[in-house]
Amino acid sequence: MITWMQRHRKYLVITIWISTIAFVGAGFVGWGQYSYGDKAGAVAKVGDISISQREWQQAYSRLYGQYNQAFQGNFDEKQAESFGLKQQAMRQVVEQTLILNLANSYNMEVSSGELSKVITSQEMFFENGKFSKEIYVKALKQNNLSVADYEGDLRNSILIQKVLSLFQSETLPLEEKIFTTANSIADKIEYKVLDANDITLDSSDEALKAFWEARQQNYMNNPSFTLQVLTQEKISADADETAVQEHYKANRSDFTDAEGKILELDAAKELVIAALDEKATNKQALRGYIAFKKEKLDTATAVETMTVDEANHPFTTEIFAEITALNITSPFIKPRKVGDKYVTIKLQQMNPATAKSFDEAKSSVLTEYTAQEGAQKLQALANSSLASFKGTESDFITSTQSTPLDGLSEEETKLFVSKLFASSQKRGLVALSENKIVLFNIADQKLIDSASASTAIEVARLKASLFDAALIKMLETKFTIESYVGGN
Repeated sequence: MITWMQRHRKYLVITIWISTIAFVGAGFVGWGQYSYGDKAGAVAKVGDISISQREWQQAYSRLYGQYNQAFQGNFDEKQAESFGLKQQAMRQVVEQTLILNLANSYNMEVSSGELSKVITSQEMFFENGKFSKEIYVKALKQNNLSVADYEGDLRNSILIQKVLSLFQSETLPLEEKIFTTANSIADKIEYKVLDANDITLDSSDEALKAFWEARQQNYMNNPSFTLQVLTQEKISADADETAVQEHYKANRSDFTDAEGKILELDAAKELVIAALDEKATNKQALRGYIAFKKEKLDTATAVETMTVDEANHPFTTEIFAEITALNITSPFIKPRKVGDKYVTIKLQQMNPATAKSFDEAKSSVLTEYTAQEGAQKLQALANSSLASFKGTESDFITSTQSTPLDGLSEEETKLFVSKLFASSQKRGLVALSENKIVLFNIADQKLIDSASASTAIEVARLKASLFDAALIKMLETKFTIESYVGGN
């Protein structure tokens, strides 16, 4: 699965085939700050339909969840960035919106009855075997979804299905025969796996230093920021019973249990007192901010000077993003909560990135040198060995081979086989990664019986995939696509 995703990360999901809107039980996955163009409130526009940040965020969350599941919970934001999840999510919503534009051009709609039928059939909203409106509303609220947004998304999903259903066609016997024949080809190959153990690298300081000198601009210390930080410690509001009751009455919906049920005053009292303490702390922090900004702080007030960068700072990601946006003419950040305290920040000085010395950069240089030089040496070895290599002979294998070949994992075998059967060469090589290459020579071929009950389904899936690509390509020429988000 992981190898497949690495090869197909641009289109992890056939994005226009939607059964129903996925219910995001784990909530949203955030991604930081974005720069927007002139079109406030939208991240893109396709034809006559605008795409909201919420829709983009939801697509990102669903993709993130799919990757995280495939990685068995070990997926993170850094990997998401390397896989281009933001771009994948944007591509998803753009393709979906292209289909919606097509639906609008034919005046297609989803009736209230159609929408209700889908909602009342979703078992996640059932209680005692029947749909429960109370659970429906409560579940959406717990997942930060409004009824209007959820039903709007679901209505769009149903509409997309209606459009696509117009183009469905049955598979033909000839198509199934061609598909079966293609899958019936079996190859017996001689192959040899080459990896990092087959090459030798000079990793002396002399070699590393030469590599570093040609790329010094790649090894820089992070830019840093010298700050003055005013901290407001938590204080008590010393709230009496009347203040507690009044705050609870005005804000009772803020005090709920794990199931979202509003707590009675007795059960919520400690939470109410904590909220009043926080309110008092924030109020005092704002007073300090005003005095700090007007240079009227009491001389006894402690202001800490610190220098921070992206890798070393005590703040949240959101606060650090605000710090990076500061400048000398606008140097202040109003009080922000950090733990149970509030901090007011003033930019004192911006410190540009500086080049690392060889010793500072050495570990990073070694990693990059090993990867780049190793890949080049391995490729050179593969090229020079291809014509005369002697390797291991396999049994007859097909394009659906899943049993691992010697020296390869199951995922590596699948990747190798897929590239082998896509190649027209009798003798060739397949790069599985930068540090693993497989040489092959087809020794024999034959046809085997591979017909199965699922052939028609597989043919239909292939036809749908080809149609998806053709339809989207056509719609891209019909409807204008505008993006208002920088870098996408």
